[in-house]
Amino acid sequence: MLLKKNIKVGKNKFYILTIILTQFLIFSFNSYSENDLEGNFTDIQVLDKISSKNILLKLENGKETKHKDLIIKSMKCKNSEFDDNPEITAYIQVKDITKKSNDDVFVFNGWMFSSSPSITPFDHPVYDIWLVNCY
Repeated sequence: MLLKKNIKVGKNKFYILTIILTQFLIFSFNSYSENDLEGNFTDIQVLDKISSKNILLKLENGKETKHKDLIIKSMKCKNSEFDDNPEITAYIQVKDITKKSNDDVFVFNGWMFSSSPSITPFDHPVYDIWLVNCY
């Protein structure tokens, strides 16, 4: 009879241990996917079409950055979950400060994709912008 009690206690400890381990793994995978995919900084490349110069800008998400005649703000950026075909997406807002009549209108307001910038193109006569990195 003593032997049966020890077997039951051993089974109960095993079940409790597996439940705790499963919850820990679920929690660790959820926190990994949320924290590591979204970044706090966005890198964009700005091409001045007149002078043919490229400039790499590092934007802090949520803060405006002035570059010549543009005010650029990256709201959010995210890396893809897949390693074989990496995709970087960012929500970017761009204002042209030379147009005084349209101060509240964005030249560009939307998502940019690193692999295909032509999905939502940035149309400006002087500058061209494309997404490079999110970290």
